[in-house]
Amino acid sequence: MKVELIACDSTGTRSMATFVRTRDVRIIIDPSTALGPRRYGLPPHELELKRLEEHWNSIKVFVEKAEVVIITHYHYDHHNPREPEIFKGKKLFIKDPKEKINYSQKRRSSYFLEILEGIPESIEIADGREINFGKTFIKISEPVYHGTNPKLGYVLEVYIERGRKSFLYTSDVEGPSLEDQTKFILEMNPKIIYVDGPMSYMLGYRYSKKSLEASKENLIKIIRETKVKELILDHHLLRDLNWRERMKEVFEAGEEHGVRVLCGAEFMNRKIEMLEALRKELYEGD
Repeated sequence: MKVELIACDSTGTRSMATFVRTRDVRIIIDPSTALGPRRYGLPPHELELKRLEEHWNSIKVFVEKAEVVIITHYHYDHHNPREPEIFKGKKLFIKDPKEKINYSQKRRSSYFLEILEGIPESIEIADGREINFGKTFIKISEPVYHGTNPKLGYVLEVYIERGRKSFLYTSDVEGPSLEDQTKFILEMNPKIIYVDGPMSYMLGYRYSKKSLEASKENLIKIIRETKVKELILDHHLLRDLNWRERMKEVFEAGEEHGVRVLCGAEFMNRKIEMLEALRKELYEGD
């Protein structure tokens, strides 16, 4: 099994687009990318716009390679309705567009399905599914909160296993800070985990200190109680320039238990470029 993070916040855009290749199947999860419309009162910098184009072009290349596409929810950094033709001939597994979904995502999913008509080979509901492709096993969670409550809707977590190798993708759990979000990870017991992380850049505004502490506690529990060898923290967390300090206890637990705790850029041996978090500096440097 090979895991490639095509685009992520630590490499410059809002994304968790991930490509997983096994001997049986090629899978892409959440093939999209976006930018924060405002940060520090500023619109995206020219460098961010350029990176967005680069990442989207890379995502399209990987969609072409993939046979299976998994959409965990309908926020624009996780699904992109603008070029539906890229899904021609693909098997799509999507978050249920009618059940356990908030109003905004229900509207977006309806439009997405409308423009996809006749393009993919198939479209199936993914919620709670177990799917096999040869010896590759995929388990998709029941819907869990996008964050700490249903206001932003629900997302699906994705587990992929082949032989002794296993990978888990949390999607937008914003932590995980809740029991059911964490339970799926503990039960699946993966070796590589890709976590979107707590939304600490909005601490005290849209994300509470209590949720941050719960997220750290759950990540430490995952390190102690699973066979994880690499814990990738990115997405929401990598919009915070102080992310390493925020996760100090998690890094310490990882070191104690022989688990690599790292961001997506480090996992892919790329330079860390947190462009959104650095937006103010980018404008000051012009």
